[in-house]
Amino acid sequence: MNTLQLATALTCIVGALSFSAPALAQATYPDRPVRIIVGLPAGGSVDMIARSLGQKLSTALNQPFIIDNRAGASGQIGLPAVAKAAPDGYTLTVSPASFLTTNKSIFKTLPYDPEADFTPVARLVNQPMVLVVKDKQKYPTLAAFLAAAKAAPGQITYASSGDGSPQHLGGLMFETRTKARLLHVPYKGGALAVNDTLAGTVDAMFAVLPEALPHIQAGKLHALGLMNPQRTATLPQTPTMAESGIADLSLSAWIGLLAPAKTPRPVIDQLNRAVRTAMDAELQAKLGGNGMEVAPSSPEELQRMIAADIKLHADLVKAAGLTPQ
Repeated sequence: MNTLQLATALTCIVGALSFSAPALAQATYPDRPVRIIVGLPAGGSVDMIARSLGQKLSTALNQPFIIDNRAGASGQIGLPAVAKAAPDGYTLTVSPASFLTTNKSIFKTLPYDPEADFTPVARLVNQPMVLVVKDKQKYPTLAAFLAAAKAAPGQITYASSGDGSPQHLGGLMFETRTKARLLHVPYKGGALAVNDTLAGTVDAMFAVLPEALPHIQAGKLHALGLMNPQRTATLPQTPTMAESGIADLSLSAWIGLLAPAKTPRPVIDQLNRAVRTAMDAELQAKLGGNGMEVAPSSPEELQRMIAADIKLHADLVKAAGLTPQ
């Protein structure tokens, strides 16, 4: 072999190695522990889902999936850590919808861009919203509640976990679609809002189903209507808003799995397949018993949901006259 032939051969070998290295790296993913950052404290529904999913993924992919809780500032501590992480699939986040959608409307600036800084992997669950009241005699049906609200504008109160929260957005959407006017009473957290609804301090709450379900099942709260396209198996007797005559009144506090932007597509696809496998009958039963609907999506579906909800929530926040903080 002459010098020219040797140089050509070496060039081909180097090129082949360069081409195959990323493919080999992706083919062996994951080859070390994966961290799932949750921007909320341990113990809530988002954390429960992250831990349940992490256990399933650890088994399926033969590596530990470690939950890292970085709570505070409505996701503005946890999500930036994911956005700035290497896009290699070893740092992920399980996030509620509000951190990726509503935050863009209620904060003047964010330390992350919900659309540009993340690559969606899959929606994990849908958490239906449900209108609940304490006084079943006064508000036996959704029609009775709506009639009372229209008869006394701004006097019927509803609780939420704060401005821009899913519960607040539920109330804003109800007002927008029905032309009724309610009085919003924000609390510093969902637990306080539920407690005062149970006590009758406020009239109603557009609750995330998991937070209200135990009290509905115990007969302490009365469910009037689901803000969901269809009924849920957890509350089969509770009609949807549409069934009760209020159209286009659907809102979901979904939870999703995301990676940093520019994470290689083969890694995203592998994670998506693993998520779908993880959402087995055992996990469906566990989450369903807590009022959550297992609803894995494609990455593209989740991307479209984020974009659509950003617009929807911005319109609701603007209609309410809320000033970004």
